[in-house]
Amino acid sequence: PVLWAVVNSFRDYEHTAVHGYLSPGGFTLDNYAQAWTQGEMPQYFLNSLIITVPAVLLTLFLSSCAAFVLSHHSRRFNLVMLAVFLAANLLPPQALLVPLFRLYTSIPLPYWISSSGSLYDSHLGIVLIHVAFQIGFCTFVLSNFMKALPTSLLEAARVDGATVFQQYWRVVLPLCRPSLAALATLLVTWVYNDFFWSLALLSSGDKLPITTALQNLQGSFFIDHNLLSAGSVLVALPTLVIFFLLQRHFVAGLTLGASKE
Repeated sequence: PVLWAVVNSFRDYEHTAVHGYLSPGGFTLDNYAQAWTQGEMPQYFLNSLIITVPAVLLTLFLSSCAAFVLSHHSRRFNLVMLAVFLAANLLPPQALLVPLFRLYTSIPLPYWISSSGSLYDSHLGIVLIHVAFQIGFCTFVLSNFMKALPTSLLEAARVDGATVFQQYWRVVLPLCRPSLAALATLLVTWVYNDFFWSLALLSSGDKLPITTALQNLQGSFFIDHNLLSAGSVLVALPTLVIFFLLQRHFVAGLTLGASKE
């Protein structure tokens, strides 16, 4: 299906309408130019960037902090806290839509942050909801990676006078680079491709992310599927670029700890 969409994105609709999609010929680049302008892609790409980058960075930072405490500082309620993090991921997002909508409309914000005066219809609200939903999974993964690190490293750091934050920032975090890269790849894909929360908690058209831009390529009575395929390819390109850039770290992060010497 992906290959079929890529091929049809380069084909003229009039040619395929007459000769069918299996016929040769009719290749053009006009679909991409039209999808870029008609779909208002630059504005939507910027909105997705505003949402995705802070959400991914904040999630990784908070989850790595929580994972460091849960893995290297023995506390009585560590297991309970980890269970709470995991239990939050079991709730379907649709079940939380109504209470979250009421909560967002009741929390006031300055008008220079949100034109609605609340968390509703603001990029900050979308960032926070992604952080809340993804932090549990990331904490669980990172805590497992951090538990595999030798405790002698932290003991040596404490002997040298390193504070708890210095142990986390200078010793543990650099060693977790493969796992952080793997999680960053997954988080970018999940947050960037989100459609549900953006559509439910954003009402201004100029704040919607790129996943909603494809709606502009569909008419009320007619859909140019070749044009829609070109728009879909453009929307998918950033996640593919991120994956190929972090592919080496992604594979290393997934296979770390898979074998024992």
